[in-house]
Amino acid sequence: MSHAEGKEMNEKKMPEDLVVSIVDDDVSVRRSTRRLLRSSGFRAEAFASAEEFLNSKSAAETACLILDLRMPDINGLELQRRLTQNGNSVPVIFLSAHASEEDERSALRAGAVQFLRKPISKEALLSGIRDALKCSI
Repeated sequence: MSHAEGKEMNEKKMPEDLVVSIVDDDVSVRRSTRRLLRSSGFRAEAFASAEEFLNSKSAAETACLILDLRMPDINGLELQRRLTQNGNSVPVIFLSAHASEEDERSALRAGAVQFLRKPISKEALLSGIRDALKCSI
């Protein structure tokens, strides 16, 4: 291996270096998703609301955002819009149990990398995160 190849490998971020943030008002979804991500080698942080996420240090460190569509106060689409307006183009994966097709189209038009309907398979979520992180590395 050449020196340049070795340097490139050292600079490439590993999954455990990347923060995946989960924003969902359902405590069981937050816990189970965080547990799945951590057991898969990711650094995962979970937040009960958009406000809690925005006020955290993780907001600036997040490499992928798993976002519930329907939440009180600031919903997922509004949080995605605010992040984009602030120049934060973090890849977003939306999760929803009750979304309309219009909600899904709006999220994807606004730049979401994926829109998954609950209940979500572990494989689909992990695959979506890996795809999203390829965009951000």
